[in-house]
Amino acid sequence: MTAQIAPLKFGVAGAGVMGRNHARVLSDIRDVVVSAVFDPDAAVADGVAGLYDAKAVTTAADFVAAGLDAAVVATPNRTHADLSVALLEAGVHVLVEKPIAATVEDAQRIIDAAKANKRILMVGQVERFNPAVEAVKRAIEGEDVISIQITRVGPFPPRMGEVGVVIDLAVHDIDIIRHLTGSEIVEVQPQLARTKAEREDTALLQFRLENGAIAHITTNWVTPYKTRTLQVATTNKFVVADLMTRQVTEYFGQQPDGSYSTRGVMSWPNEPLKKELEAFAHAIRTGETPAVTGEDGLRNLEVALRCLGEA
Repeated sequence: MTAQIAPLKFGVAGAGVMGRNHARVLSDIRDVVVSAVFDPDAAVADGVAGLYDAKAVTTAADFVAAGLDAAVVATPNRTHADLSVALLEAGVHVLVEKPIAATVEDAQRIIDAAKANKRILMVGQVERFNPAVEAVKRAIEGEDVISIQITRVGPFPPRMGEVGVVIDLAVHDIDIIRHLTGSEIVEVQPQLARTKAEREDTALLQFRLENGAIAHITTNWVTPYKTRTLQVATTNKFVVADLMTRQVTEYFGQQPDGSYSTRGVMSWPNEPLKKELEAFAHAIRTGETPAVTGEDGLRNLEVALRCLGEA
């Protein structure tokens, strides 16, 4: 007879679009219960908490004191550090949404608190768990990456206000580049434009990595439709992925006459957010290093701030 596993009591801080998604997915994960939902707006907190028979709280102090095993921090960036540190010091494992914090100093505070309190800290870089990204990673295993091109564009999101496209969108792709190459970004050449928003709404970002690979991110809020594409060139292959449809194609075996072969790469139809949260729960239960560490989050933030001239 197998021993019963006690469910992990999860809390979700921030009941906006991302927080509601986290609560929904957590409620569908085995041996996890949504125990508390925090939002300063009582009606919002009550509405989301009521869906999962969870406790609604409207202050950070009440959330920290809610007796949680783990928490997802999906509040505005500027509040990530104080809330995450308080949770970690209270013995709560934390998954903090990207970017890890608003500043490098705040990111380091979170990392230090996790280490001091021996808690799991994971950063919510959900594209790591996109089946298409995983398929590309498998396709280029053992290959020398020459270049990576990522396009992440779409219309202006009404919910944005505090950050521009570099922090909101490009942080996803900075993480993908580091993940696919296993190398760190050492040179940054950003071109930014502001047309319709208070912060930059268009960015063309060029990078050189420690291993010699080069990368380019095109991102904006001025394209009327959403596009999410990834292209990786290696010495032997060219791999193209649509991160929305999850279709991945590998081009290889180019001949002197210009002909080449293609094949589709299998991409499993999993929900990335569920895979991310399952990976977090697994790290909590096993003590293993999480898939996206606090240090990963810090490095992604550092590169993004360098693009903005703020680091």
